Formats: sequence, structure tokens, C-alpha cells
Amino acid sequence: MSESPPVPVALRTFIDATNSGDSDAFVAVFTEDAVLDDWGRVFQGQDGVAAWNRTDNIGVRSHFELVGLERTDDPHRVVATLKVTGDGYNGTGPMTFEFRGDRIARLVIAPTA
Repeated sequence: MSESPPVPVALRTFIDATNSGDSDAFVAVFTEDAVLDDWGRVFQGQDGVAAWNRTDNIGVRSHFELVGLERTDDPHRVVATLKVTGDGYNGTGPMTFEFRGDRIARLVIAPTA
């Protein structure tokens, strides 16, 4: 039986900032040159992340619950399965996080292959 990997600090911050409605902390957990890909809608840098946050995340009172975490072949990447509730999208699905240090460099919201 394989054990779930520890939750990366940046992923915990991503979840906690969303759940507490802290937009400043949410944007700050991303690198300056971050890429956020939400089903093909691509947002660049912290300004793009802030725009996505306003329209698709804290701006619609999203709440995240981590229900699963999987390692990948890249030690800087994990696939987190999150249950999302709020006034926007509601459902459960995978998000692929790539980290640089203690920040998120890339987030892809779409089914994994």
C-alpha cells in the first residue's frame, strides 16, 4: 500500500488562502512568472493569477477540500484531487501543481492523462 506524499507548503497555502478569502496570500503563493491553465484558459504571471482568482476562485467564494494527493515522476510536481464548492464551479477533480521552491510555478486544472 502506497502512502500519500506530504502536502507541499505551497499547496497548503493555496487551499488555506482560498478558504479564508485571502487574495493577497493566494496570489503571493505563485511565482512572478507563474502559469495557470484552467481547461485551456491560460493566465500568465501574478496579474493573471489575480484575474483568475477574482472571476473563478475567491471572487466566487470557492472552498477547497483536499481529497487526494499523488506523486508524479517529477519530484516538483503533484496531482491534487480537490473538492470545490462555492458560487462558481462545484465538483471534484484533479489539479496538477508544479512547484519552484515554496511557490507554485504552474497549475493545470484539467483531467490527467
